Amino acid sequence: MSASIPKTMKAVVIEDDKAVVKEGVPIPELEDGFVLIKTIAVAGNPTDCGHIDYKIGPQGSILGCDAAGYIVKLGPGVDSKRFTIGDYISGFIHGSSVRFPSNGAFAEYSAVSAETAYRLPNNIGLCGKDNLIEGPVRSLEGAVTFPVSLTTAGMILTYNLGLDMEWKPSVPQRGHPVLIWGGATAVGQLLIQLTKKLNAFTKIIVVASQKHEKQLKEYGADELFDYHDADVVEQIKRKYNNIPYLVDCVANLNTLEQVYRSAADELDATIIELTNLNVENVKEEYRRQNVTISKTSLYAIGGHEVPFGKFTFPADLECKKAAIRLVNFLNPKIKEGEIHHIPVKVYKKGLYDVPQLLGDIRNNKNSGKKLVAVLN
Repeated sequence: MSASIPKTMKAVVIEDDKAVVKEGVPIPELEDGFVLIKTIAVAGNPTDCGHIDYKIGPQGSILGCDAAGYIVKLGPGVDSKRFTIGDYISGFIHGSSVRFPSNGAFAEYSAVSAETAYRLPNNIGLCGKDNLIEGPVRSLEGAVTFPVSLTTAGMILTYNLGLDMEWKPSVPQRGHPVLIWGGATAVGQLLIQLTKKLNAFTKIIVVASQKHEKQLKEYGADELFDYHDADVVEQIKRKYNNIPYLVDCVANLNTLEQVYRSAADELDATIIELTNLNVENVKEEYRRQNVTISKTSLYAIGGHEVPFGKFTFPADLECKKAAIRLVNFLNPKIKEGEIHHIPVKVYKKGLYDVPQLLGDIRNNKNSGKKLVAVLN
């Protein structure tokens, strides 16, 4: 392990409407509270594709949000008693951002906020497997799956829905069920786990493909409805017409409408959306006064204003503080094996595999799993 840092690196950047590996890219500067890591593993997310497809990311910006590796440099404001050169971490980065386009996960070196990074054991390394079954984190391939998915799931429950960070309380925190649409997505699988561990609701109802039922019930789901069924909403409503908490982990126009229609008839209901969809995206005939759509955005945890396509997320310092508390709460649970990474498919050609990895996400080859690339 060497702390020698070159002046340039290879990175995956946006060129026109494609992800392209480029050499000679400058090493990112470090903002206050950030560390520079030598990237060892990266994971793909649908948002990476979205930054290209919806022209959110600037031309030439570095893609990628999930990175794991070891620290090679401490930036200003980093507590040297908590972090030292050589420490392994896994962290979230807003790749291809308008604000900081020179930083992203899909690069040989990445700048990561130390405050919201997950600390990893210093003896962790690559396991070298092509596929990982779900389980406790024992390798960088597993650890790199957490920053986006786990942090998003945790923020939904604790920041958006206001649940307590209490591990395995004896009684449910809320006296009603929750519906998680897209239970087999990366966020969905972590959301089911955390919901169970926090004993958040009386019942965890999920919508996913029947093929994922065994796995999702092992995580804590109580009942599964198959989204392939044309009458899936009717099935849900016949059995549960009192669901006041709903999360749309798929987050497209179709699923938003289906989730909206599944909400409680009489109780006030809250839907958590992972994108910028809102009630105006729901047909007027389905809109109801008792249903509210709230947004969650991992991009807000930096505490600064975030330009994002046609929208701008306002600076939210409370969101940043909540994310720091959440990561500090979850980090020991990861080390204790209380939270499992989901199944993983591994790509072995490093950054050169990232364009293919993103193409596979577009083609839904990430169903039920996280796609990870390891760098040489």
